[in-house]
Amino acid sequence: MLNRWFLFVRSILFYFGYFVATVIISTLGLTLFVLLPQRMRFTLYRAWCRFVLIWLRLTCGIRYEIEGMENIPDHPVVTLSTHQSAWETIFLYYAVSPVCPILKKELLSIPFWGWAMSMQRPIAIDRSKPREAGKTLLVEGRARLQEGLSVVIFPEGTRSPAGTVKPFSRGGAKLAVTAGTPVLPVIHNAGHCWPAHTLMKKPGVIRIRFGKLLPVEDRSSTEVTDAFSAWVADNMDIMNTDAVK
Repeated sequence: MLNRWFLFVRSILFYFGYFVATVIISTLGLTLFVLLPQRMRFTLYRAWCRFVLIWLRLTCGIRYEIEGMENIPDHPVVTLSTHQSAWETIFLYYAVSPVCPILKKELLSIPFWGWAMSMQRPIAIDRSKPREAGKTLLVEGRARLQEGLSVVIFPEGTRSPAGTVKPFSRGGAKLAVTAGTPVLPVIHNAGHCWPAHTLMKKPGVIRIRFGKLLPVEDRSSTEVTDAFSAWVADNMDIMNTDAVK
């Protein structure tokens, strides 16, 4: 019971710093938007991601180890990742920068954070309208890739419990095939330290692995999705590894 109370206090401390940093960075972004070129705005957002990762380590004892960092190219890609928590969203926007965020349309209404995110020209989709959301992803995603921005997509759609994987949708693969852009596959075990649907954070080491680029030439979206699914299956060792302290 005492240990659980200690974890709760550490988690609350993390969220306090997270909230303060978000307000500060968002306010700076809104204030300096007309003065900063697009790349500088991404640098500001990346700084926020970096702070969150450091603050998470200091307050909750959550570190991370990266495999395959050399597989991240210096050109835009469609990144497909497994999804267990908010951690990988923050980390991937830091590691694969500059990146175009994909988010639910209603999130843009959140004070400060949502307002600042709208300045990043995100791909905002309405999940209540799947057909329209798919079209938006293809049209706007292709445009962002042509502008030199990578796109991060979680094909499971929603977060999965640690160690499990939900069926993958073909939306991300369709975008990659349509744009002729290779896929950067990602797998991790973040759910062990940052479980979904709870404030509690557990100390440990998150392991994340980047695979070699998956080609899309002469492939259908189904074939690309199958290739990503096969890669995930071959790398389940990292997902099933407990986040040891």
